[in-house]
Amino acid sequence: MRITTNAILRNYKSNLGTSLSNLDIARTRVMTQRKFNSTAEDPSSALRAAVLQRKYVRNEDYLTLVQDVQSFQDSQEDAAMQINNIAKTLSKQYGLEALNGTNGSKETRETYADAWRGAQESMLLSLNASYEGRYVFAGSDGMNAPFKLTKDANGEQILLYRNVDVTTGQLYKDDGTLDTTAADTPAANEARLKALSEDTLFVDLGFGLNIDETTGIDASSVFNTSLPGINLVGFGVSKTTGNPKNMILMMGKIADELEKPEFDYEGYRQLLGEFDEGRDTVLEHVTNLGTQTEFLTTTKDRLDTAKINLSTQIDNVVNIDMAEAIMNFSWAQYAYNAALKVGNNILTPSFIDFMS
Repeated sequence: MRITTNAILRNYKSNLGTSLSNLDIARTRVMTQRKFNSTAEDPSSALRAAVLQRKYVRNEDYLTLVQDVQSFQDSQEDAAMQINNIAKTLSKQYGLEALNGTNGSKETRETYADAWRGAQESMLLSLNASYEGRYVFAGSDGMNAPFKLTKDANGEQILLYRNVDVTTGQLYKDDGTLDTTAADTPAANEARLKALSEDTLFVDLGFGLNIDETTGIDASSVFNTSLPGINLVGFGVSKTTGNPKNMILMMGKIADELEKPEFDYEGYRQLLGEFDEGRDTVLEHVTNLGTQTEFLTTTKDRLDTAKINLSTQIDNVVNIDMAEAIMNFSWAQYAYNAALKVGNNILTPSFIDFMS
């Protein structure tokens, strides 16, 4: 087979270009520390990297959300503990001392009544506690203060939760007047209070959000951050005594009882017992909040582990082994330099060089 000088030059130029291209690729990988810099270089790895990076970003979002929910729930727990401490002081100290015979004078009882009213205001402030502009006991309506202590048309003290009387379930307007256009039957009012007590605010923390077209969101696939304040301090009326089940209103009734000229020992004792039942409910919710906090901590740990695993997978798919990359670069550089040296000797002596 006849090999011409032009054929040799063409082959040399082609191979030299390949060596230069390999050197450039090796150099780029060392500088970028990536196995590929475009999808065309490695389509399958690029696709897998894109999927892993989407999972990583989504996991980061869940992790941030869990931390926010934890902080929000810590605020709920702190406020609930404040309410419990206030109730404990009233029940175990002021409540019992007022029953003591040595403290039975009208003036002394009035002093205790002032303490109960002051604690009533303090507890109301705790119920309207907020975290980053969002009220922690307002259910799904966190932008407005949930509780308002006011008086009805008869001058009786009433407590409104999101403009609904926690005792009767009647709806009030923003200006504090009764909304006469709203349904005002025992069944409607009871349903209104029940709906507020069951109010939910779900967040997706990566449990596999499941939405059913018929039933709506599957509660087992999300986390409920809502704690309606009326569940904490009670609502409705006791069917046995006719007293309000709400602790704020009971505190007002206890203060009224202490201020009466004739002290009703049994009536006061009964109110104090109902107040203690309300405190048990507060303690139950504090315990539930503690359990949810443990659950959030476990969820955060799981997401942290997933973050590490995803980072490792992305590193294996995208990032290079620097020792191997430097070795490949050195070899490509050596091959290119060798190709240049070969070029110096490519034109060997021919028959024409020996013609005279």
